[in-house]
Amino acid sequence: MKFEFSAGGVLYKREKDKILILVAQHSQHHGWVFPKGLIGDTIKGEKKEETAVREVEEETGILGKIEKELNPVTYWYQFKGEKIKKTVYYFLMRYVSGDTTKHDDEMENVEWLDFNEAGKRLTYKSDKRVWEEAKSMLNL
Repeated sequence: MKFEFSAGGVLYKREKDKILILVAQHSQHHGWVFPKGLIGDTIKGEKKEETAVREVEEETGILGKIEKELNPVTYWYQFKGEKIKKTVYYFLMRYVSGDTTKHDDEMENVEWLDFNEAGKRLTYKSDKRVWEEAKSMLNL
């Protein structure tokens, strides 16, 4: 059994009287998710907050500013026959700058969705759980 730790973000931005939520479609499994990545995979000693901001920007082209930490999500998956327990630290982030067309190859699509549509697009239970918490923090 192996343990993995990742960090990512639930990004939002306000446009006029709307709130938009950033979601991404993964290039390998094609599921719609919130962006995240392994802590310390490219920068040794990187903090989870730094990983979250970096991974969100790499995967989506969007720079976010952390506002609040969300409850971590833990789930199991199998990779090449090995059972892996993954913990993901998510942060609620506000849009700062960027362009979704500048995302890396790990994501095949990146979209800003209307607040009421975001939860419907998400593929996995773990992302849906995080979304429920983030929604309550946005006070809508």
